[in-house]
Amino acid sequence: MRSFVLRVVLEQDEDVWRAYVPELEAKGAATWGRSPEEALRNIQEVAQMVMEELQEDGEELPPSVTVSDQPLVAVSL
Repeated sequence: MRSFVLRVVLEQDEDVWRAYVPELEAKGAATWGRSPEEALRNIQEVAQMVMEELQEDGEELPPSVTVSDQPLVAVSL
């Protein structure tokens, strides 16, 4: 199992929250939610799909992505 750590930007946009991974936004790693928590849950799912596609296509990861061969847990407060 490999773990990947990605930086996420969370911004309020009128009455919704936008979340995106800047280094992967051009590949589709952007979404929104009605609350910050919902936007973060959604970007988790979207980022996983984008990362899976990159691996399947044999594309290199952006250098800002941290990769670990150990399971990781991220906690945001």
